[in-house]
Amino acid sequence: MAQKLFVGGIAFTTTDESLNAFFAQAGEVASATVVMDRDTGRSRGFGFVEMTTVADAQRAVADLNGRELDGRSLKVELAKPKVGAARESGYGGRPSWR
Repeated sequence: MAQKLFVGGIAFTTTDESLNAFFAQAGEVASATVVMDRDTGRSRGFGFVEMTTVADAQRAVADLNGRELDGRSLKVELAKPKVGAARESGYGGRPSWR
C-alpha cells in the first residue's frame, strides 16, 4: 500500500524529477510533486512524495529527514490526511460531489 510523505524546505530550484531521484535512495517512488504557486509559477517550498510501500516511506523519513537537497535541509514526515476533503460548492450549500 502506498504512503504519502510531506516534504518541507524544498529549494526553489528543485524539480519534480530531482525530488523523485532523491527519494529513490530510500525505495520505490510512485510520484513526487513540488507544489507550485498558481500566481507566480514558482515553488511554494514544499511538496509531496508517494512511496509505493509503507516500509519505503518509513525508511525515507528515517534516512532523508534533515538531509540536504539543492542547498536546503529537508523536513520529511508522513503526510496528514486532508481535513474537510468534501468541500462545499458555495452554491446552494450543497457539497460539490453531489
